[in-house]
Amino acid sequence: MTIPALIAKTFEEKYQQKPLIVRSPGRINLIGEHTDYNEGFVLPAAIDKAIYLGFAKNNSRNCRVYSIDFQEEETFSLDDLKPAKGWVNFVMGVANAIQKAGKSLEGFDCVFGGDIPIGAGLSSSAALENAVGFGLNELFDLKLQRLELLKFSQQAEHEFVGVKCGIMDMFASMMGKQDQVIRLDCRSLEHSYFPLELGEYQLILCNTKVAHSLAESAYNQRREECQEGVNQIKKHFPEVNSLRDISLQMLDKAKGEMSAVVYKRCAYVIQENERLINTCEALAKQDLVAVGKFLYGSHDGLSLDYEVSCPELDFLVDYTRELPYVLGARMMGGGFGGCTLNLIKKTNKDEFIASISADYADKFNRQMESYEVNVADGTGIIDL
Repeated sequence: MTIPALIAKTFEEKYQQKPLIVRSPGRINLIGEHTDYNEGFVLPAAIDKAIYLGFAKNNSRNCRVYSIDFQEEETFSLDDLKPAKGWVNFVMGVANAIQKAGKSLEGFDCVFGGDIPIGAGLSSSAALENAVGFGLNELFDLKLQRLELLKFSQQAEHEFVGVKCGIMDMFASMMGKQDQVIRLDCRSLEHSYFPLELGEYQLILCNTKVAHSLAESAYNQRREECQEGVNQIKKHFPEVNSLRDISLQMLDKAKGEMSAVVYKRCAYVIQENERLINTCEALAKQDLVAVGKFLYGSHDGLSLDYEVSCPELDFLVDYTRELPYVLGARMMGGGFGGCTLNLIKKTNKDEFIASISADYADKFNRQMESYEVNVADGTGIIDL
């Protein structure tokens, strides 16, 4: 039974109604890591792993939400929304943001489940939030646009989940298009689409299964280091607001006034934005060999200059460098764990997964997981 069919069946058994079904995908980021909070560019895409939600009105002020994966039901009142514990915050947070915007909701029932691997850095939480907003928009005819809905998802993270995240995950999940990546300007939210025509190649993720234990403190520290660099450069170039505005020549002018670490952090962000622009040009020419080189360049910068990698991530990327059927690889996400993204010839997929899995287990005494991902459409209604 497909996941949408299971959602519908479970919904009818629990709530005796036929539901509206929403599909909302996870996301990858092809290149452009740690550039978002520096007002730079990112290049994400929605993928063919998703969360599915069933919705129906229940003619009350109360909401019942059932998770198939956790086999738990949570209930709450639309008149008393405040942060609680666990996954229900993703649902309540979006409902709260919609009501705060002056839109009228009524009680609803919801059942959800999906196939986005949890903890792999594929943004299952953004997918869930987007699905809630999209489903409620349809159910109650709120006439909200996609851009408004994804901002409600970010608001839910900030106010209910307690994560001060950027906009990329929600944007990619909501705005994705099949076989296209999105170049998103994190300052203006201007965006354009570039073809991801992989031909005889495909994307495979290798999950280190390492928890991001250092990620939060390191993330905050990197933000501070970048801001420190901007502050020093502003003394020479007062018009500068973020690393987005700075060239390597400008950075070099202020090099003597900042620590070697701060210089490295800033140089990485400037170079990563440049790599991303070059990657878009390569995609437009269907030059996958060049794209692969930019992926390796991104990883080297993240590992050596931004220092957010870990031995497991470096091992998985280094493993691919001498393989003739791999065009490129890099760590993806905040760092200190999570997945590598690999651009691999389809005919060598099984050989690659078998060999890298075995060698990873030998080295780290831990099993990695691999996922094939294809670039898919963003959040939307599906018909069974």
